[in-house]
Parts: sequence; C-alpha cells; structure tokens
Amino acid sequence: MDVGFIGLGNMGSAMARNLLKAGHRVTGFNRSRDKAEALAADGAKVAERLAEAWRNPVVITMLAEDAVVEGVVFGDGGGLSTLGQGAVHISMSTISVALSDRLAEAHRKAGQDYLAAPVFGRPEAAAAAKLFIVAAGEHSAIARCQPLFDAMGQRTFNIGDKPSAANLVKISGNFLLATVIECLGEAFALIRKGGVDPHAYLEILTSTLFSAPAYKTYGALIANEQYEPAGFKMTLGLKDLRLALAAADALAAPMPAASLVHDHFLAGVAQGEGDSDWSALARLSARNAGL
Repeated sequence: MDVGFIGLGNMGSAMARNLLKAGHRVTGFNRSRDKAEALAADGAKVAERLAEAWRNPVVITMLAEDAVVEGVVFGDGGGLSTLGQGAVHISMSTISVALSDRLAEAHRKAGQDYLAAPVFGRPEAAAAAKLFIVAAGEHSAIARCQPLFDAMGQRTFNIGDKPSAANLVKISGNFLLATVIECLGEAFALIRKGGVDPHAYLEILTSTLFSAPAYKTYGALIANEQYEPAGFKMTLGLKDLRLALAAADALAAPMPAASLVHDHFLAGVAQGEGDSDWSALARLSARNAGL
C-alpha cells in the first residue's frame, strides 16, 4: 500500500520502518528533516512538504500532542485540504477525546475516512512490531488498513465505529500505567529505606502477585534506576494525565487517583525530570524518603 507517515520520532520511525519491511511504500514527513532522511536508507521517500505526505490513499499521523495534530490536519497543506476523497487518515497519536471527535466530523464532511488507532507499547515494542493497536472507526476502513496494523503490531483490537472510543481506552490505559509507576516508586522507596535489595524485591513481586508486563518493565527500570534515555518522557506522561482528567470532567466520572498522580508528575517536571523517562517519578518517592 502507498502510505504517508507524519511524525517520525522514536515510535513513528520504528513503525514506518516496519511498514517498509512488510513491502509497503512509505512517504515520510517530519518537522526535523533529518529523522525523515534517516528512514530513506530503508527505502522511504522523504516528503519535501507536509502536503506530499498527505497525497496518499492512507496517511498515518504519530505525533506528540493535540496542538501538533491540529496543525498538520487543519493548517496550510494539511490533511483536511489535501487528503483525497475516500482516503483514510489513521491517527495513532495519544490525543484528547474532544480532538478525536472533531477530526472525525471534519473528515466526514470532507468525504474522507478517519480512524483512531492509538497503540500500547514502548519504542522497543514498536521496533519489534509488537505493539498492541486499539482501533475504532468505520469497519470497512479498518479492514482496508488491517495489513498496515499487522505490519506494526502483534494484535489489533477493534472496539467499534466511534473513533474517539479508542482514544478513551488509550488515555485510561496510560492513567493506569501512571498509577502503577507511582505505587512502584513508593514501594521501592519503602523497601530500600528498610535495607531490602530492590532486585530481590522485584523478583518476588513479579514472580508472585504482580506478574504483568507493566510491573516487570517499570519495576526493572526503577530497580536499576534506569531513567535515561527516556522511552516515554515525563512531560508526555503529564500530558496524558491531563487528557484523562479532561475526559473524566466531560463524562462526570471522578478520578481522584488521577488528580493525585497528575500533581506528582507536575512536581517531577518542576524539579527538572521532564525529559527523563516517566518511571523517574520513582526518584521523587526516593527523595521524599531521604534516599
């Protein structure tokens, strides 16, 4: 398939590379051109302008936040004015429910298809084509794009025809991960203060009560104090908690734990941890414990 790919950061570049490996033709665009050029060695075409990437039957956006997505869709040379009739925009970014609803309506009026397909998985999962993809939108459009999802992930979950439902699932999932990181950080600070070896503690936790991947992944990062380079920056974790609280407010669904963890992430960013991995939240718990 001919695919435009907009947003070639840690996640996007790995995902685009897997599309190329699967035989798809990719036209890549990134604000920092060097990231697009790095993909050219794998066979991608580098778009000189944003509009070139949008002139494909399928275009994937993998961008950091709402404002950037709005710019590439509604701005000059953006998707709304450039994407062809019947073409598909797949937003794989973690964006707000409100923006996803706005995108769905705008593309519908323009005669274009819109799918939300955010992913669960860190950059290493993206590189290994092991992402979990949560897709929502018109069923025929999802079926049309399934070969692309198969090239990037290990499983696709189709949760219905309302695109923003996929964004709500993604936001809620990241809220849960954030609370896991908070609780792990507090627990590790406690046992370290009591003289328990953190690696032995991690082995006990993940071999008994908490064998889930999230505990293994983030527990290992915290036990090793391996917060750089960031797989997912703390600033992005803070952004996702804001999205969760906004969705909760719109739906009148109280999330007191989200409010608490949001404030701890805000403290981490204020203390200079913004570019560290979001698991560096555990450093705050360690500092508070005098470690």
